[in-house]
Amino acid sequence: MGKRDWRKLDESDVRVRPGKGTRPRSKRRPEHADAETAMVIGVDRGRWTCALESGVIVTAMRARELGRTPVVVGDQVGIVGDTTGLPDTLARIVRVEERTSVLRRTADDTDPFERVVVANASQLIMVVALADPPPRTGFIDRCLVAAYAGGLEPVLCLTKSDLASADALLALYTELDVPVIVTRSDEEPAELRARLADTVSCLIGHSGVGKSTLVNKLVPDANRAVGVVSGVGKGRHTSTQAVALRLPGGGWVVDTPGIRSFGLAHITPDDIVKAFPDFAEAAEECPPGCGHLGPPEDPGCVLDELVPDAAGRLTSLRRLLASRAGIDDYAD
Repeated sequence: MGKRDWRKLDESDVRVRPGKGTRPRSKRRPEHADAETAMVIGVDRGRWTCALESGVIVTAMRARELGRTPVVVGDQVGIVGDTTGLPDTLARIVRVEERTSVLRRTADDTDPFERVVVANASQLIMVVALADPPPRTGFIDRCLVAAYAGGLEPVLCLTKSDLASADALLALYTELDVPVIVTRSDEEPAELRARLADTVSCLIGHSGVGKSTLVNKLVPDANRAVGVVSGVGKGRHTSTQAVALRLPGGGWVVDTPGIRSFGLAHITPDDIVKAFPDFAEAAEECPPGCGHLGPPEDPGCVLDELVPDAAGRLTSLRRLLASRAGIDDYAD
């Protein structure tokens, strides 16, 4: 076509480049109404092991539309794709249901990065040895704080009672009404087994306290590695990642790696107080930013005045608050 006089051009001479599609783009994602519900029972290098409600165990990857949505052990998820559970098959996690509880921790009290240990557990079983290694109340207090803040019921499980008495330790937690289970290495943990039935429970504790030994008794085919206590009184790490194990009588137990630190940087004093109904309402009368520790740390705290008949529980509560603030005997 030869040159045209630009003065004689009209709209018919304008060429409009067609779009890439016949329909406008949409940000709507598929609803996956046919997705099967499953529970995440293990995580390993970008692959999630999931148990379907039918009992089938499948391996899944996170769907692209989830982006970097965190998926942890205990999460209830929706799965599509190949859900046969056959070798070398791979399904997709397309949604993560809202969590009913979350156990979080940080590396230390200054670390801003939260690590979700387990989701949707109803109980936190704090496994503590009465000897070899000796119990550390700072660790127990921090676990209590994390449980109260995360919506889990804390349960204190004392092991190795054949080596030392539990009386002195139990006296410290009487006012908190924490359920206690005492076990021996030479007996079956019948009471603990009954406590875990038909629930999702998380076991946490230092290495060497007998946690893996308990798991092997509760789930005979678990084959969790059992370590020994070192000469300096610290256990060796025998579990390397959290894993949910199906209990023979129904329910799940989540075995977590033995830990040396339990940071609480993500938890505020008010988060702890909310777990105690008799103090939560009174705490609203405290000045903003109150740590509820009382004088001299918090001279404006009014908990002593407004709840005068609960001095024992207030002492226990303040021990937990002091643990959160790093004012305790907890150390590696």
